[in-house]
Amino acid sequence: MRVLIVLDHPYTLASAEDVPHRRSFTAAVAAAAIRGAEAAGHEVDLIDLAADGFAPAMTAADLAAWRTARVVDPRVADYQRRLLAADHLVFAFPVWWEAMPAATKGFLDRVLTKGVLFEELSGAKGNPFRNLMTRLGAVTVLSVMTTPDKAYRWWFRDPMTKILFRGTFGKIGVKNLTWVNYDRVADKTPEQRRRMLLDTETRFAKLAPARAVADKTRAGADNTRA
Repeated sequence: MRVLIVLDHPYTLASAEDVPHRRSFTAAVAAAAIRGAEAAGHEVDLIDLAADGFAPAMTAADLAAWRTARVVDPRVADYQRRLLAADHLVFAFPVWWEAMPAATKGFLDRVLTKGVLFEELSGAKGNPFRNLMTRLGAVTVLSVMTTPDKAYRWWFRDPMTKILFRGTFGKIGVKNLTWVNYDRVADKTPEQRRRMLLDTETRFAKLAPARAVADKTRAGADNTRA
């Protein structure tokens, strides 16, 4: 299975090591996911948005091209090719002001081009969107925050997952959506953080092959019809 990981942190994946003043738990989580997936024999493709110098703001040229199912930025076109080849998409980012950082939102705005990665069906009843990423069976979000998990879910109403899941990937037809939240990380002991990273590595080492995910999705649909 091909796992595409999109990391959004200014320090890049290089900050996964525990070096004071140059370390990121978000990067450490992404590195753990990579280790786990590779240990299970999956192919991992990493998009490190900060390392790539990805510009999140959609330009006038971007928008004009988007409206006609075209892309003017070669980097965006490269990201689209990698998305079309992915079986499982993973986002890893810190939560700032209760949402994803700008580069992740810009990835949604600039990379998910209508007519390239999804299409809008005129006259459709219900959801008018159809997923063109035919290999993509699952999306996982790995979010890191200082806010307590319960406060984020119940007081703030988890805006980040509403944007990424209900408002984006769920809308265009991806059914297998998973949220893994690492909350109050600043209050954790080194041992607790080590355990969180080990759990992440184990989680990705247990990823099912793409065929198994697809079979499970079809089985769920059959049970619903029954």
